[in-house]
Amino acid sequence: MIAPSPTPLQRVRAWFASGGREPLPYQEQAWEAYLAGKSGLIHAPTGMGKTYAAWLGPVMESMADAASMKPRKVIRRHHTMPLRVVWLTPLRALAADIARSLAEPVEALGLPYSIELRTGDVSSAVRARQKRRLPTALVTTPESLSLLLSYPDWREQFGTLRCVVVDEWHELLSTKRGVQVELALSRLRSLVPDLRVWGLSATLGNLQQAMQVLVRRRPGGKSPDGELIAGPRGKRIELQTLIPSQIERFPWAGHLGARLQDQVIARIEQAQSTLLFTNTRSQAELWFETLHRARPDMVGLIGLHHGSLDQKLRAGAEGLLAAGKLKAVVCTSSLDLGVDFHPVDQVMQLGSPKGVARVVQRAGRSGHRPGATSVLVCVPTHAFELVEFAAARMAIEEGKIEPRTPLKLPMDVLVQHVVTVAAGGGFIGEELLHEVRTTHAFAELTDQQWQWVLEFVTVGGSALKAYPQYQKVVQREGRHQIASARIARLHRVNIGTITSDTVMRVAFVSGRSLGNIEESFISRLAPGDVFLYAGRRLELVRVREMVAYVRESRSRTGAVPRWQGSRFPLSTLLADDVLRLLAEANEGRFDSPEMHALAPLLKLQQHVSRIPVPGVLLVEMTHSREGHHLYLYPFAGRLAHEGLAALLAYRLARIKPRSITVTANDYGIELLSHEQLVDSAQQIAELFSSDNLLEDVLACMNSTQLARRAFRDIARVAGLVFNTYPREARPTRHLQASSDLFFDVFMQFDPENLLLAQARREVLEAQLDYLRLSQAIERVKQMQIDIRRTKKLSPLSFPLWSDRLRQQHISTEKWHQRLARMIERLEKTSKPRPD
Repeated sequence: MIAPSPTPLQRVRAWFASGGREPLPYQEQAWEAYLAGKSGLIHAPTGMGKTYAAWLGPVMESMADAASMKPRKVIRRHHTMPLRVVWLTPLRALAADIARSLAEPVEALGLPYSIELRTGDVSSAVRARQKRRLPTALVTTPESLSLLLSYPDWREQFGTLRCVVVDEWHELLSTKRGVQVELALSRLRSLVPDLRVWGLSATLGNLQQAMQVLVRRRPGGKSPDGELIAGPRGKRIELQTLIPSQIERFPWAGHLGARLQDQVIARIEQAQSTLLFTNTRSQAELWFETLHRARPDMVGLIGLHHGSLDQKLRAGAEGLLAAGKLKAVVCTSSLDLGVDFHPVDQVMQLGSPKGVARVVQRAGRSGHRPGATSVLVCVPTHAFELVEFAAARMAIEEGKIEPRTPLKLPMDVLVQHVVTVAAGGGFIGEELLHEVRTTHAFAELTDQQWQWVLEFVTVGGSALKAYPQYQKVVQREGRHQIASARIARLHRVNIGTITSDTVMRVAFVSGRSLGNIEESFISRLAPGDVFLYAGRRLELVRVREMVAYVRESRSRTGAVPRWQGSRFPLSTLLADDVLRLLAEANEGRFDSPEMHALAPLLKLQQHVSRIPVPGVLLVEMTHSREGHHLYLYPFAGRLAHEGLAALLAYRLARIKPRSITVTANDYGIELLSHEQLVDSAQQIAELFSSDNLLEDVLACMNSTQLARRAFRDIARVAGLVFNTYPREARPTRHLQASSDLFFDVFMQFDPENLLLAQARREVLEAQLDYLRLSQAIERVKQMQIDIRRTKKLSPLSFPLWSDRLRQQHISTEKWHQRLARMIERLEKTSKPRPD
């Protein structure tokens, strides 16, 4: 009797067993859901097998299909199945690693699968082959998927598609790239109605909403179908903090943390391999140099990795780390996601992560396998970051994590998508409207807004009707189509929603590329100037055609590039837990190692002023030779405080004309004037009035200029200005001049333009964090206001004072020298009395 052939599930289980493993229950649950035709979201800690939870369902489906084929239809071994799976990743740097992971079980099971990448790094030969026929599984990015949908043959290419997997969905959810994914999925579903979509995430606080954004909505706007599959919650995260030996001598402000370099080096030497995460690329460059200067014998054992380095340099660092040839890599969020580094047994976080999700994500880079403990060593850059590390540990122990809010109605992304669809064979207006409304982002799109979009892409809107170049889409026989092949080419090379300052390539005079750097930084340098980049001191030789040619320099000084978008505000969740810990300190409880170390500084704060607690708005007033200082501590995060500081200054100046200097950080704000600004709690309460709040915020922040800056990125996404022409890059100044011109034209001749409205909305939501600002106003209205008049700066006010000092450059004395002198004076005059 012939034994029955093993089932696909039995074969997959056997493959697990061959490696000494067995499938986790949640993985089998995900496979079962997929094979039942369901979509959903898989949520599990980093390193717990999410990739195979999503991948092996489609693999088993293919195995079953092959087994049920008639013998004459069985695919020959040297042929491969047509496209079945599109795997979306937010970072193209992760694509190769993902493809290797997907290929491992396929090769072991002997399946006729081809797995290929489609990103900006793929060769023209591979693209040409994919133009004829896509692989069985395509690993790509949102931008590359949209590009493929812009070709007229996309229906033939994607007709056999069964599943889309969106990896690291939490990184895309609250961004325009996430909306781009939503629109691409709606397009694919119009072709494949039973398409299954699965998201993968490790760090999300709003799981149900995140799943609903991915899964198709039912007719009538009802809740979408979908299955939320949670992995095991038992993965342990151990947070350790490097404690300064003398907290009294540790900086009260700053961002580098070099005082702890000896402890950092000791930890690196104790571990087999370490990822040292920084919050900015500038910080990564500085720490890479700091470690090499401190330990020249470790040159070659420490790598550098951030998103502006050349892809070959990044891949080299990844390969050396995976091979166990590096002791450490100094990195940014470029290594936050997805890459499996089994040799990494330690992760270090330099500076406060500002959010719980970032702690969990980065901690997961170590112990990246089921059952292992993730260890994160926290390195404070100034004293008060100790309380933020303690708050992060408390939040993790309580299972709390920040939500990601999906975007609504970003019209620039919709305009781009409509042109993409027009280039991809065209569309009928009513059909595309119905398709777009199936997305979460545009479920509430009105008929009037849709007609504006169609008018904008066909004639350029009411302000640009006279200019043929903005008539990108034409209507022929009831169908909207791309106006010309030239417009289609120009659109394709600019598809995407990632906007930043235009970058220049950095290369040695010999031609070897080092990576990219923002043009705004290079434009401030002259030939002969020295700057720090890619772990080297480089001298600028010349700039030619968007390439900065350099050579190595022996100089020990030089500028450090500052990249845009590098400031993280303290999350609401973490800020609330910081206040909880401060309230415990106010009662004399210092339970964690961090709070115990911070006790002397908090006792000094209590002596000079008081420790902030929930329900009380601490206000400090002091006088110096600079003028009258007013410090307030709402603990609402840097962005909200920047708007709040400007609002309070505006309202004070409206009461009486005066000059006020404002400074903000994550904990509070400083208002400085030549005269006393308030003298009672009642006056402060009136400043926090919610009457005319929106109007006052827009007036005090020069909202028109802020909207003008926001419009530059919107204009790029909507295709009004182009970042790239075929074989040509444009300097930023040209893009800014063009977008500013459009802004002025629309303001004068088309004030109801929806892109202008979007620019104003983005200023409020993103740049000013208006929601959090308004919540802070409402919270303060319920608080007791406690005014403390201090003779000297308190430990909490000192960082605000020092931030203003650094920004204004008001002295020829070095910043760190003046800080040290100021701290010494404070210590001598503000020591608390013995208990």
